[in-house]
Amino acid sequence: MKLIAKWLLSATALLFVAYVYQGVEVRDFTAAMIAALVIGLFNMVVRPILVVLTLPVTVVTLGLFLFVINALMFWAAASVLDGFQVPGFLAALVGSLIYSAMGVVIDSALERLFPKQ
Repeated sequence: MKLIAKWLLSATALLFVAYVYQGVEVRDFTAAMIAALVIGLFNMVVRPILVVLTLPVTVVTLGLFLFVINALMFWAAASVLDGFQVPGFLAALVGSLIYSAMGVVIDSALERLFPKQ
């Protein structure tokens, strides 16, 4: 139940990002749900590999390079989907920052609704 709630709220957060920031476009809620799923899959599969491969750069930049990796995941998801569009890297960076901030709020809210037992 928590996973479905997180997925739906993440799709809503993606629509919010598109509403607040002009650089991200989402066609409709169905496209947002698919995009949230693809972003989640990329973050689960591809992101850990990129984090390990870019560890020296991440250490030198004191972790700021992780923002670049998040933007790349956001941009990659937009490049494989039709209803979700991000025109460039800067738009992906800003969009991923807003989406990540919304993700923190969603995770916090879901922890209160579904406490661990």
